[in-house]
Amino acid sequence: MPRTAAPAPALAGGDAPVTRLPGVGPAVAAKLAERGIQTLQDLWFLLPLRYEDRTRLTPIRDLRPGPALQAEGRVRHVERLFRGRPMLKVTLGDDEGSLLGLRFFHFRSQQVQAFQPGRRVRVFGEVRPGQNGWEIIHPSYRVLGDDEGAALSDRLDPVYPLVEGLGPGSMAKLVRLALDQLPDAAALELVPVAAWAGLALPGLREALLTVHRPPVDADVGALMSGTHPAQQRLAFEELLAHGLSLRRQRIALREHGAFPLPAARAPVDALRATLPFALTGAQQRVLTEVERDLAEGAPMLRLVQGDVGSGKTVVAALAAMQAVAAGRQVALMAPTELLAEQHLQNFHRWFEPHGVRVCWLAGKVTGKARRETLVAIADGTAQVVVGTHALMQGGVAFAKLGLVIVDEQHRFGVHQRLALRDKGLEGERVPHQLVMTATPIPRTLAMTAYADLDLSVIDELPPGRTPVTTVAVAAERRPELVERVRKACAEGRQAYWVCPLIEDSEEIEAQAAQTTFEQLSEALPELRVALLHGRMKPVEKQDTMRRFKAGELQLLVATTVIEVGVDVPNASLMVIENAERLGLAQLHQLRGRVGRGSAASSCVLLYQSPLGGIARERLDVMRRSNDGFVIAEKDLELRGPGELLGTRQTGLAAFRIADLARDARLLPQVAALADALLAESPAIAEAVIARWVGSAARYASA
Repeated sequence: MPRTAAPAPALAGGDAPVTRLPGVGPAVAAKLAERGIQTLQDLWFLLPLRYEDRTRLTPIRDLRPGPALQAEGRVRHVERLFRGRPMLKVTLGDDEGSLLGLRFFHFRSQQVQAFQPGRRVRVFGEVRPGQNGWEIIHPSYRVLGDDEGAALSDRLDPVYPLVEGLGPGSMAKLVRLALDQLPDAAALELVPVAAWAGLALPGLREALLTVHRPPVDADVGALMSGTHPAQQRLAFEELLAHGLSLRRQRIALREHGAFPLPAARAPVDALRATLPFALTGAQQRVLTEVERDLAEGAPMLRLVQGDVGSGKTVVAALAAMQAVAAGRQVALMAPTELLAEQHLQNFHRWFEPHGVRVCWLAGKVTGKARRETLVAIADGTAQVVVGTHALMQGGVAFAKLGLVIVDEQHRFGVHQRLALRDKGLEGERVPHQLVMTATPIPRTLAMTAYADLDLSVIDELPPGRTPVTTVAVAAERRPELVERVRKACAEGRQAYWVCPLIEDSEEIEAQAAQTTFEQLSEALPELRVALLHGRMKPVEKQDTMRRFKAGELQLLVATTVIEVGVDVPNASLMVIENAERLGLAQLHQLRGRVGRGSAASSCVLLYQSPLGGIARERLDVMRRSNDGFVIAEKDLELRGPGELLGTRQTGLAAFRIADLARDARLLPQVAALADALLAESPAIAEAVIARWVGSAARYASA
């Protein structure tokens, strides 16, 4: 690829304001601007969320739940109801006697008049089971004259993201008008043709026109699933833009210096010698990578991922000792006080015998204790500071912060990570960053999501850990589980019983923790049972958890607040109520709370029948595998990247068209092209980022 310092060609008219379009005055332009739409190019790349197929009519007898369908019939019955919520009910019928119900909760009197018995009506919407057969709630509709032969649409209708104050029809019209000013193929193309030609994909202009205006012979199934070559061409460029953005962020941050923290064998070896266990081979490998990074004069940017219980915290502690030995401070931030306090307890136990002062800073640290802690942080006598979001607040000033450790990093926003990093800004130097996650990230996802980070994987569990046996049990067998809990606790073990909700809900049929706590306390009067949930005061949660860890409690009924960070080796049984309502990653994290000791452990997935297809698949995966990476791959397939990652600075979890699971085949070529463009054609790289990522890329050193 030829090296070029010249700017990428400006798009012909692409940067023209939307006010160039007819009907777009200051008021409409302001509404569009709130959605980030200011230029014609913004409208070209406002891609449809989905398509509505009005190219055919489905007979009423053939209607089924699923994607929205179009049907036609004559009005048989109209009824206005005013009991409670006002409602308009319309029944359509065809010549074969098949009926379809329509329901409207928002309607005008003119609509009621339009639905005269005998009139032909064409409707479009999602079909669902009703009280008397199939029905559609709030369909779009058209009343037809007896002699009116309304033509069917000759193409799929795109549905665009909503802009407040503008209806779907208005948005479709604006995109249509903007596309009329689309430049020719050469002016529109940014990515060298040779980079994507081997993938058998169309040019960008053809791809945009196909996606916005699917021709009558377009592969409807492919468009609906996002696998059409036109969509794949756009996905390729969108993935490229995000990959470029993350790589550019890494380059920008690496341009800062960092204080080298040379490997200090004596202090680190002394800490290792007092640990009650030996490092696994995987821990040693990752520690070597971290030690090497810390010794450099450029800031470390490393993500350590490892399954639940793989020993990430020990690696972080040894890295912290290296920083302390070099005369720098360390900050460890965790998303919850429960998790932060567990880190605090471990660090106290490991560091204080070596004369390292560990301090604690969280929201509940107030008054004199807070003032003393802030002074210790500011004068450097607090060598390791463990805390929550409170570490980022104003008034927290580090003397010489050299290493920032962020646990469960996906739970923090970009602003928060930047705020903590900036606490250590000294001139052009920034702290080293080590981020950790217990959520295994599939390789395909990591290639794109963490292109700004070096990746280390602890893929080995400590010896002596027995795999957890997992079974799925229908809710009707609850009494058997109660007896199983009784037996386990009588043998000296402890158990968790996890519920999705705190209180009962009429809308969601899930056992609430409060109700379950009361039921189990009554059924198991001989056991010491406690309740733990997120609405309790922090001091109450900590006291309950302390008592459970100390063995004073035998059964802990909890919400998913215990998902991360609770370590009770004596707990060997976990029951997860309404397991069908939880995602794979969350189920795996919860299961990781047991099996942390040497005793055989079990996890029971209690589900409500009947199970849906995806729920059944999730539970089957949990029964078959304890491997977090296998589970993560399946979770990515079932749910997509958003919930696995949390929101990244480039909006990764909100791709306009790309799907990391579906489009994985494109990623190797995307990665190679991103590296080549940054090295040889930075102006083109900048233009691609601006087109797809725009202002979201402004956090260039997150």
